[in-house]
Amino acid sequence: MLSIHNLGQHFGIQPVLKNINFNISAGEHIGLIGANGSGKTTLMRILAGLEQPDSGDVVLTRPNLRLGYLAQGMEFSPEQTLHSALGLDSDSQTDPALEVESLALALSQNPHDASLQAQYDSALHRLAGNSIQPSAVLEPLGLSHFPADTPVAHLSGGQKTRLMLAKVLLDDPHLLLLDEPSNHLDIEMLEWLEDWLNGFKGAALIVSHDRTFLDNTVTSILELDSTSHTIKTYDGNYSDYLEQKLLEYDKQAQAYQDQQDELAQLRRAAKHIRSLTVMKVGGKSDSGDKFAKGFFGNRATKNVAGKAKNIEARIDHILTEEKLEKPRGSWKLKLDFGTPEHQSKDVLVTDSLSIGYTPESPLLTDINLFIRAGQRVVLTGANGSGKTSFIRTIIGKIPPLAGSFRLGGATKLGYMAQEQELLNPALNSVQTIQSVSAMNETETRNFLHYFLFKGDAALRPAGDLSYGERARLQLALLAAQGCTFLILDEPINHLDIPSRERFEEALEHFNGTILAVVHDRSFIEHFATDVWQARDGKIYK
Repeated sequence: MLSIHNLGQHFGIQPVLKNINFNISAGEHIGLIGANGSGKTTLMRILAGLEQPDSGDVVLTRPNLRLGYLAQGMEFSPEQTLHSALGLDSDSQTDPALEVESLALALSQNPHDASLQAQYDSALHRLAGNSIQPSAVLEPLGLSHFPADTPVAHLSGGQKTRLMLAKVLLDDPHLLLLDEPSNHLDIEMLEWLEDWLNGFKGAALIVSHDRTFLDNTVTSILELDSTSHTIKTYDGNYSDYLEQKLLEYDKQAQAYQDQQDELAQLRRAAKHIRSLTVMKVGGKSDSGDKFAKGFFGNRATKNVAGKAKNIEARIDHILTEEKLEKPRGSWKLKLDFGTPEHQSKDVLVTDSLSIGYTPESPLLTDINLFIRAGQRVVLTGANGSGKTSFIRTIIGKIPPLAGSFRLGGATKLGYMAQEQELLNPALNSVQTIQSVSAMNETETRNFLHYFLFKGDAALRPAGDLSYGERARLQLALLAAQGCTFLILDEPINHLDIPSRERFEEALEHFNGTILAVVHDRSFIEHFATDVWQARDGKIYK
């Protein structure tokens, strides 16, 4: 269906992709993973025909291939309505026959343009009336109840993600390129998408940081290495990949240790033989024959010296031709908040609490719940069910509509915002931490090192950092403040898989209390002591 040969890409002098080779066959569902910045989105854009590689080829091996691409952070025009964004509004849609004619002309001038070919095939498909019926996609995605003229600007982030997904699925593609399709989707929508993909007969290449989603949808994993900029294939889903990576690491670590042991043994042997040479030259002989003494002594000395040179030659050969690098371990985030001197038994208590923005239309009502010290509560629910509004009420950003809540005595609250708006974009990481801490610059940089901010990265303004970097900076800020009650709104949404796993490990060492809104099911399984659900205007345990 699609074949990639020796693909390479640079940004300036910095390599992003090197010698990338893999195939996508009909019906294959493949996961593409790698650290933030490893080149996943760049590779997806090249496959979609939106970027040209510096070297190598992307070959479409299936004729008339229809390709659907869901881009990360894809935006709609402010003036677009729901149906015009989907190409369902006849007033805003180009006549199908004219569209085919226009694309055919463009393709005749650029016959090797994979993106144009895919657009042309999709236009032919629409002209023939073979696309999926809109209701088959809009209804399960929760978009069918919106009027056709609903401005896209009025939709929430999750609804926009679903709209982008619907636009791609409606073209009935043979090959799906999905870049973070699970972002901003609640668990119900994630499970629907998993079921849909498992019934999808075409091929799919999926970039995702959601481990459960990958476990449930793919049969092989492509890993992009951010250091070597190369790609490696692993059979099975994400859990299978993890097992293979662990075995691979153990094998590399053992080979490295064996080589280090061999080098140490060779160096000891060379040192011992050299010491024997010194003894032969400076020691006493039992023979009274001076000639024999000199002859045999010199020959013995030369033999010993020759053995030493052979050993040293072997050491040099290992170091120059066979040297194994020490396997790279993963950096661990450090979330050391200290041990609270005193925590109230009840950290949060709500009493007939109602929250929302207008008394006439409350989002959640009659909330009577409590969180005890040490609990790790995850609040789940559909997008728009009131989860973030509940959190914003607890942190004092929104006043209650009715009822009340109270925090336990000596509770020091720390809040991690979903949209990261609490960070000052003009301050760098060092300045951000020093705004809440008395640490000097050296202490601050050492502290930030535990959050993977090394060298000049600690001096870049927060506004120039990636989503994942800003998430780590927010964590560092909470740690510097010494909070006892963490309220986390989608804390791992922009973290790559290694960072998510390090975040989970770090939270294991937090002795305080946590309330988190999270859609990552793997995170919930490993982290939560209690799971609440917001639905039908209530919060249920």
